[in-house]
Amino acid sequence: MSSSPSVGFSFSQALSAQAAKSPTPVSEAPPKVEPVAHTTSEALLAADNWQRGEVQLHCVEKWNETHNVVSFRFQGLTPVKFNFKPGQFITFKLDINGEKIYRSYTISSSPSRPFSLVVTVKRITDGLVSNYLADTLNVGDDVTVTGPDGIFNLIDIAADKYLFLSAGCGVTPMHSMSRWLCDTTTDSDIAFVHSAKTVNDVMFADSMASMASRSQKFNLNYMLKSDDNSQMLTDKHADTGFGIGRLNLESLTRLVPDYQQRTVFVCGPESYMADVKLLLQAADFDMSQFNQESFGDSSAMGVKAALESNPSTEQFMLSIGDKDIPLTGDQTLLDGIESEKLPMIAACRSGVCGACKCQVVSGTTQSTSTMNLTADEIAAGFVLACSTKITSDVELKM
Repeated sequence: MSSSPSVGFSFSQALSAQAAKSPTPVSEAPPKVEPVAHTTSEALLAADNWQRGEVQLHCVEKWNETHNVVSFRFQGLTPVKFNFKPGQFITFKLDINGEKIYRSYTISSSPSRPFSLVVTVKRITDGLVSNYLADTLNVGDDVTVTGPDGIFNLIDIAADKYLFLSAGCGVTPMHSMSRWLCDTTTDSDIAFVHSAKTVNDVMFADSMASMASRSQKFNLNYMLKSDDNSQMLTDKHADTGFGIGRLNLESLTRLVPDYQQRTVFVCGPESYMADVKLLLQAADFDMSQFNQESFGDSSAMGVKAALESNPSTEQFMLSIGDKDIPLTGDQTLLDGIESEKLPMIAACRSGVCGACKCQVVSGTTQSTSTMNLTADEIAAGFVLACSTKITSDVELKM
């Protein structure tokens, strides 16, 4: 598979760009990390950057964020420094009951703390991978991941003033972004509004409060179904703002009066993001400053419905290397690839994560999703295999 045009991120260059806005870095002790037994401090300091590709990770710490959310801290099985764009995700390559399974999870830590990498997983009812990781992945275990991927990040999306809007586990990329900004500058102007069911469902409460307490330009707010036990959050940061119920224009205006002057980053369930988008459109917000990521399974249903809305029995030929694979017009590229057991990571299988990116060399296709593809990639013929059908004979490059 060809590499993404956005690859080539340099931690030092990004740090310099942030420093240009504020030359004084935040002074903060490094996180406490339990090192891999055979990894010395000297080895970590001398380690090469991991910037792209497959890497083996060793779990060095595991803890509960909430009653149904677990975080894992990893170090490289061979010492590496993790170099990625704040907001990106990695894809786990797992073997569950003899079946190869791929799933993507956002990195919830920041590349400003490069010696370990944290992934946060929310249990999903009957969720194969989330429950497998929460129940069976423990300190001392090794996993293989690939990445990082994703254009929903602070490097590919430039901003001067930030508005982070999240719900549920959609807070994970926002936490990485916030940590990056607070670690690399002292004057980042951040407004954060996170929606959760209850106080007990708020993820990263201590970390978020710590960042907000240190910076007068970090405006931290929560939208909760009720204000029961909200004192638990104000005890962590006295200036925490609150709203009750779903986010609406009135509560947004009260919590973030200057939201119209900010670049918006949105992540959460599909219904939440759709509501936020409609809210901002109705308020005549400049939607060129609106950016969103997708979490949740509803997107999978949407892609599936779109693919099946116009079924076709016409047959075409999909050519991959020396393989010629017959496909009907209502089958996806991924159907053809998997029928020949060709190597392809399909983590979300719903046109969201971008892991199944591949390049159409010749022929015509129809796609229902281009999420996590850049304009340059689309122009070069890249598509997502899980959400693309062929409308002629096609030659594909993986």
